[in-house]
Amino acid sequence: MQETSSKKTTFFQALFPVASLIVIIIYGLIIRPKVQGLAAFPLEIVFMTAAVIAMLQLTYLGYSWDEIQKAVINKLSKAFPTILILFAIGLIIGSWIVSGTIPLMVYYGIKIIDPQYLYLISFVVAAIFSTFTGTSWGSVGTIGLVLIGVATTVDANLAITAGAIIGGAFFGDKMSPLSDTTNVAALAVGVPLYDHIHSMMYTTVPSAILACIGYFALGFIYPIEATVNAMAQTEVILSGIESMFNFNLLLLIPPFIVLYGSIKRKATLPVLVISSFSAIILAMIFQKTSTTDVIYALYKGFDTSMVSWMNVIPEDLGTLFNRGGLYELSEPAIISIIVFIYVGAIDKINAMPIIVARVFGFAKKKSSTILSSMASTALINSITSNQYAASFVVGEAFQKEYDKKEIPRKVLSRSLEDFGTMLENMVPWHTTAIFMVATLGVPVADYWHWQFLSLINFVIAITLAITGIGCFYSKKTK
Repeated sequence: MQETSSKKTTFFQALFPVASLIVIIIYGLIIRPKVQGLAAFPLEIVFMTAAVIAMLQLTYLGYSWDEIQKAVINKLSKAFPTILILFAIGLIIGSWIVSGTIPLMVYYGIKIIDPQYLYLISFVVAAIFSTFTGTSWGSVGTIGLVLIGVATTVDANLAITAGAIIGGAFFGDKMSPLSDTTNVAALAVGVPLYDHIHSMMYTTVPSAILACIGYFALGFIYPIEATVNAMAQTEVILSGIESMFNFNLLLLIPPFIVLYGSIKRKATLPVLVISSFSAIILAMIFQKTSTTDVIYALYKGFDTSMVSWMNVIPEDLGTLFNRGGLYELSEPAIISIIVFIYVGAIDKINAMPIIVARVFGFAKKKSSTILSSMASTALINSITSNQYAASFVVGEAFQKEYDKKEIPRKVLSRSLEDFGTMLENMVPWHTTAIFMVATLGVPVADYWHWQFLSLINFVIAITLAITGIGCFYSKKTK
């Protein structure tokens, strides 16, 4: 356990490093890009500056460098195993692509598109793709483009299609063990990854089922007539994937390993590494890619330039598959390290618990504490356009309050995503929403009310918080 300081910290001393961070965030992430038209500060610089300010304050309060360093190292040591998982996810993505595992799923995902059920298929295909890749942006930027193209050709409702695509993409972004935001939320609160995912199933899975019912019904309310031209634009991509990879049912072994590890609750890091190296073996057996390129995909990621046997490679395939490798998630890993340096410093003076006790003193019940963490997450993510910041700041602020009220921390990690990850695609000025609009060509004002997954998820999350259902309270704490 972390050594507790004997020095008494006042509320204003606790508030100073947190207020400093908020000021830097407001100026660096909001005023500069939105008002001054300048580049926003990188999140690494934001937290690095805040960490320096916090350490200077600790020095002023009489703490030695050894004490400060010990607090930081203590916090980093707890986070380090999960930081390693971020690197392992990069290995997974690169190896699953070069082996043909992800291309296999993409290929058959596209094949099941039927204009009669386009809205439902858009949600399901995007959800499947994002679950196996862990990226909402990648899903929307690849499969999403194919689906919105089909919708345009058959004169479908583009707003409904966009809402379905984005909702499906964020299902995987939230539930996939390969997702950076999922790993960061678990990391920020200090819960095992699969415990976090298990907790989210109580809000996300029912939301997804109800969303599927809604999109199925919309297919009859807004019927779509199939045309030959509607499917023609997918043929180039399908043909390209067929030429680039050799398919075999054994290519499903890597995701099966991850699925098995999830069900059996095996240690995350070994499962991901084993899955990754099984994919590398499959690539060497079944694919035409050279051994050198297979190893490079594990290191730097897959690139379509490796495919020397194809004279012309469709540009869409590069967008689809040029990803992965050890350094794929190096940015969130570095951000995590710097954030924990800051958190370790302010933890020395017990800053967050003191602030939470004062600001959220009204939250006497478990339900109001959970709702307060949800509201805080929504506010910070909307302000900063960054779920990493929301996860770390809110996670640190509410951890001890959850512990004191005997609320399992996996409810906190779930709340971070229920009102953080699920909200960002519906906030017009958020970088995620801006990306979605630029990629699909549908304004937020048009698609947000068709994004059933998030809307239903908000209602279910609030309902569970108020009723206590799915909050894992023990009989004793009830």
